[in-house]
Amino acid sequence: MFTCLQINKDENGYQTTRAELNEDTLTEGNVLVKVQYSTLNYKDALAITGKAPVVRSFPMIPGIDFSGVVEQSDSADFKVGDKVILNGFGVGEKYKGGLSQKARVNSDWLIPLPENFSSLQAMSLGTAGYTAMLCIIALEKQGLTPQSGKILVTGATGGVGSFAVKLLSLMGYTVVAATGSAAQHDYLKALGASEIIDRAELSEPGKPLMKEQWAGAIDSVGSHTLANVCASINYGGAVAACGLAQGMDFPASVAPFILRGVSLLGIDSVMRPKADRIEAWQKLSELLPAGEMDSIVNIIGLEQAITVADDLLKGNVTGRVVVDVNQ
Repeated sequence: MFTCLQINKDENGYQTTRAELNEDTLTEGNVLVKVQYSTLNYKDALAITGKAPVVRSFPMIPGIDFSGVVEQSDSADFKVGDKVILNGFGVGEKYKGGLSQKARVNSDWLIPLPENFSSLQAMSLGTAGYTAMLCIIALEKQGLTPQSGKILVTGATGGVGSFAVKLLSLMGYTVVAATGSAAQHDYLKALGASEIIDRAELSEPGKPLMKEQWAGAIDSVGSHTLANVCASINYGGAVAACGLAQGMDFPASVAPFILRGVSLLGIDSVMRPKADRIEAWQKLSELLPAGEMDSIVNIIGLEQAITVADDLLKGNVTGRVVVDVNQ
């Protein structure tokens, strides 16, 4: 038996509760992992609250990522005792997820935990840190360097945004952070932002082309914000888009792309090939020494995730929420 969060749906809507289940209820797979930590991401919050149709089948264990130790393995790639990480692949949506003391998954979805990371450090980064690094790698492959100019990060106080600000700063970039919270300016400056702008400057309908301001950007917001960011990128610059907090729409024109040569790079973290995952996690382990992100991490117990999910959707959560599934 193991403890988890479980989502059910009936005529009264969604119900998320703490549950005690048998291993036979887990998804089919060739590796059984004893989960140590998971996280609470925006998608997890949508699933737990039922605010969006994230979950594809019921009952479901939420949690799109986790770290832990292999307990059983029928895979040549992993043996009992190996420390592993999982991000995405429909876990917590189509397959039983990480907000649980046990998870059975396909070995192709797992990667080894970097040697100089603990399981807690890995989930302190989680899908948010991993996605932020995928965005940075994409921008650099497009030719951006610290000498290219300022890099804008939207949604800067969120999980992806917080890590993007910190990582870019550590890599020598000049970071401009966009936020709607004046109370978070000190937080963003502590992460490494050299300049802070009000997100309202970007969130309303704008012009097809605006003043060139940034060499590149990482956007987790979408909608009018992404359109205005693209319209304000320097000639030849690039935008890595990885989220839709403002909306899924993209009310833009082709002008930035055909008149300024701007590149819009879509960042998917869910189905990313294993080589890309390993590259991103290795870079994270090299950049972030132990304790580097402690100030933005809040550790909660499994059942607390139910109430914190609602706070996250309301914008009342800053930084990262790590879930100790054994609390």
